[in-house]
Parts: sequence; structure tokens; C-alpha cells
Amino acid sequence: MVKKQTYTLDEAKRKLENYCAYQERCHKEVRQKLQEMNMIPEAIDVIMVHLIKHNFLNEERFAKAFVRGKFNIKKWGKYRLTLELKKKDISKTNINQAINEIDDENYYKTFNDLAKKQVLSLTDKNKLKKRKKLADYLLYRGWESQLVYEKVNELIP
Repeated sequence: MVKKQTYTLDEAKRKLENYCAYQERCHKEVRQKLQEMNMIPEAIDVIMVHLIKHNFLNEERFAKAFVRGKFNIKKWGKYRLTLELKKKDISKTNINQAINEIDDENYYKTFNDLAKKQVLSLTDKNKLKKRKKLADYLLYRGWESQLVYEKVNELIP
């Protein structure tokens, strides 16, 4: 029988302060972590309030960091970014604020570069298959369908 580790309120607070200081976290992740630590609901609420009050936990900041990171590194479009933030129970207001921080010029440049790079990697001889692969790739990454289909028609006439 494996004995589950237990934490005092102060130990759990310290552990979660470090967890949140390491990288931005959303409320859902932190609550889940506390549940995995077998904390009782009352203790979870006390720790959550402590983390928010001492600015370890801030959903607006999390949303902005998440959008910046996934857009710059994974080249995700606005649709995918919104979807992923909704999965993390981020409020609509915070999602919109974060998405609006993406510079339009940079957004379209990233989209164009990604599409051109992907077209070069497609080896299919069949034009329809090539178009479908490009469209699927861009849609999976969360780019708006109207943008995707215009670009597909432009790059693979």
C-alpha cells in the first residue's frame, strides 16, 4: 500500500507559488494540481485566493502569454487559439483581449509565410490532393477558412 503524500496549507502554498512562478498558469491547471495533491476543497479555495491576491495567478496575463507563445512558435491562427483558451475555461473577455494583441500585419505575414513554406513541402502530383493537403494543414492550425481557401487558390491555381 503506497502512502499518499499530504501537505500542510503552507507547504501547498509554497509548492503552488513555485508552480505558478515557473510559467504562467490558468486557474483550471492550478485547481487540478491542487486536487492531484489531495487537498480538500476548502484548502483549494484558500490557496487559489492567496495565489490571485499575490499575483501568482492572473488569467489575463496567462491568456496573453499563451496567445503570444502559440502564435509565434506554433504558428496557430486565431480560431485555434480561441478554441484552446476556451478549453482552459478562460473568459471571453480575456480571450478577446489576448487575440487582439496580435498585430494584423504580423498575423497575415505569418499566415503567408506558413502557407508558402507548406506548399513547397507538398510532393503530390495531383493538384486536387495538393490543394486539400494545404487547406487541411492550415485549417488544423486554426487559420480562418476564408483566408485558407483564398490562399490555396492563389498558391495552387
